[in-house]
Parts: sequence; structure tokens; C-alpha cells
Amino acid sequence: MTDPNPSPRAFSASAPLKGKIAILGDKSISHRALMLSALAVGTSRVTGLLEGHDVLATAAAMRAMGASIERTGDGEWVIDGVGVGGLLQPREALEMGNSGTSTRLLMGLVASHPITVTFTGDASLSSRPMGRVIDPLSQMGADISASPGGRLPLMVRGLAPAIPLAYRLPMASAQVKSAVLLAGLNTPGITEVIEPIPTRDHSERMLKGFGADLNVETDGDGTRRIHIRGEAELRPQTIAVPGDPSSAAFFIVAALIVPGSDVVIANVGLNPTRAGLVEVLQAMGGDIELLDPREVGGEPVADLHVRHSALKGIEVDPAIAPSMIDEYPILFVAAALAEGRTVTTGLDELRVKESDRLAVMAAGLTAIGAQVEESADGLAIDGTGGDPLPGGATIAGHLDHRICMSFAVAGLVGKAPVTIDDMGPVATSFPNFEALLESLQA
Repeated sequence: MTDPNPSPRAFSASAPLKGKIAILGDKSISHRALMLSALAVGTSRVTGLLEGHDVLATAAAMRAMGASIERTGDGEWVIDGVGVGGLLQPREALEMGNSGTSTRLLMGLVASHPITVTFTGDASLSSRPMGRVIDPLSQMGADISASPGGRLPLMVRGLAPAIPLAYRLPMASAQVKSAVLLAGLNTPGITEVIEPIPTRDHSERMLKGFGADLNVETDGDGTRRIHIRGEAELRPQTIAVPGDPSSAAFFIVAALIVPGSDVVIANVGLNPTRAGLVEVLQAMGGDIELLDPREVGGEPVADLHVRHSALKGIEVDPAIAPSMIDEYPILFVAAALAEGRTVTTGLDELRVKESDRLAVMAAGLTAIGAQVEESADGLAIDGTGGDPLPGGATIAGHLDHRICMSFAVAGLVGKAPVTIDDMGPVATSFPNFEALLESLQA
């Protein structure tokens, strides 16, 4: 939950960023590691888990439905699962805080279990539409009662046995895909998700790792067909969660735009369905070198060596959006410091995130002196060519962690400080963001 007492914070022009940091664990993988460990029979062990509010909400929810989840003194998480089909009726509503991922994926899990679960969330989460998940889960037999507009609070009455489904995603959404696959775990027969535009594939990788009978076929036009056989038996695993590329993004851009910076970010997950930002920044002239590329737990990982660079504006291919949808706010900051115009399109999805990220970023960047044009599905930004932004404004973060961190980075290259009205929401995804930033400035 967001702290009711706001924590305003000013960020001002920074000395060169220098040093090596390790980013906290990937949020997407952390959620899934807890959920699937809680559905395995036996004891799983997870290291590198992101211990932000969102992931802790997932842990609390799985505990409420019967799993044993404990953190040891050395930071390892030990999970004793209930088995697929073994989720218990929670005694009270599941409070999801600000976590849309937890909510949508858990709705999928509950949909094929014979339990009734109410989901609640904070003001930001309660404003976000859940219809895209309600639709396929209802087709599988779940009875879902939502607040007006398909919003929280909502109640899911699961059906067991649920009805297997072949579902074609109407939009690129890893959360909808994952919700249907997780519902399919306890559904007899084959559940199929047809994905015209590939999205992050952590669910598929991890389901296979836990022993689910899952296969993926790719058609000639790139459409992915994902099949999962239900009434699965998941085997416990030992998982090392790689560093979150969405969190690394803020330090990648900070190192690129703060003059004189030279930073190494260790152990960053570079799953190809998530690494779009690195590709775009390199196309803009960013000096980002991959050191020691390797595979950890089925996920590609590398250390990133990032140096200050003269960025150039580009037209960003909308086809790359699913692989960097959460990184657009910080890309807009990089674009504001580049030479020439950066144009982004195909970003309707950003209007239904924790905030309307297109409108909020356009307003905030304009307030600190950037040249921005907002369209229905993107932003066009004319950069400064590396000159500092005027800064000097207070930015409304709209309880959106990525907005807050993006403008914190923008403040590092402002002539006057940039103040964020409340940095509290950053705890949802990146509790040590400010500490890492200060370590690079030391």
C-alpha cells in the first residue's frame, strides 16, 4: 500500500555516476516463483527475490490460500506448496496494494479452484480495468463479480473442474496470457493461448521448469500457440531470480545522460521479450556493453557496462513495445536529452497502467522544460542535444513508481532541482532505488 503520508523528494544536478551496483530481483519472475512454488508439492527455495510491496502482496496471498512461505535470515525464501488443486479458501479478502500483476495472475489461479476470493487494492489499482482478464476466465467457468467498469474490489468464484479454452489474445498482454495459463494448470485437458504479438515469456519458461506439460508452436506469421495440459503436478525448484531489467533501466539511462558517468550493473535479466530498451538505447547511440552473458535458471543474464553517451533521436518501431512497455517513461527522459526528435507510437497500453503514463510523462516533461507533443498513442520529443533541462518544477507522481523514478533521473540533469511530490510508491518495486543512486554519486 502507498504510504498515506507523502514523501516529497528533490533531485538535483549530479556529479558523474561511477561504480558497480547489483539490482534487486526481477519483479515478474519473483511473482511467478512464489505462485508456482506454492502450487508445487514439496519445498522450493528462492534467492534474489524482489522484496517490494507488490511481491510481498503475492506472498501474503499464497499464504492466505494455504502455502507455507518463510524468509530465512540470509535472504532465502523457503516455500512449501499445497499442490495444484490444493488452494484453500482464504479467511478474508486478499489485499493486493498496487500490484496489477499479482491481481491478474492470482485471478487466473483461483478461477479453476473451488474457492471464492475477494480482491481489494489501493486507489491506483482500484482504478485499473480488469475486464481483459475477466473475459477469458469467465469463459472457463469462473463467476466473477466486479465493481463498475470491471474494477476492484471484485470477487472470483472458481469452478473445478474448469472448462478448457482456446483463447486468442485481443491485445499484447503477458498478464492475460499468464492468467489463462495459470487457470489451465488445474483444468482438465488442453488450454491454449494464441498470441499474435509475442510478450514476455517468464510464465512459459517457469511453468516448464516446474514440470508442467507445456509446449509452444510458432506459426509462419510469428503467432505463438501455447498449450498447457491441465491437472498438472509441479515439482519443487531452486530458483535464483536475476536482476530486474525494468529496475536497471533507470540506472542505464542515468549513466547515459549524466556527463562523465561510467557504471556497471551486475546480473541483469536480458530475456529477449524484456530487453527492448537496451536495443532502442543502443540504436540512439548509447554505449551499453554486455559483459559475461550467461544463463541462470533458464533466463539469459549479463552485466551491463554503461557510459555517458551523446544520444540521437530516432523513430521507435511500435513492434518493440511489448518488450519494453514498462520502460517507456524512462526512455522519454533519455529522448528529452537526445539530439533531434524521438517519435513513439503504438502505446495505447500506457494509458491504463498505474497512471496514464503518456499524459503524465508529457505533462511532467513539459513542466521541466522539455519539448513534447502528445498523440493518442505516443509522444514525440525534441531533445536538448545533451544540454541540461531547465528543471525547477514539482512533479505529480500519481502514485506510479515508474513515473517517480523517471523524474528522479531527469532531476540529475536539471539546471534547477526536480521535486517529486511523493517517492513512497517506489517501495512497490524498488525499495533501495535512492540508496543505489547515492552509492553511484559517492
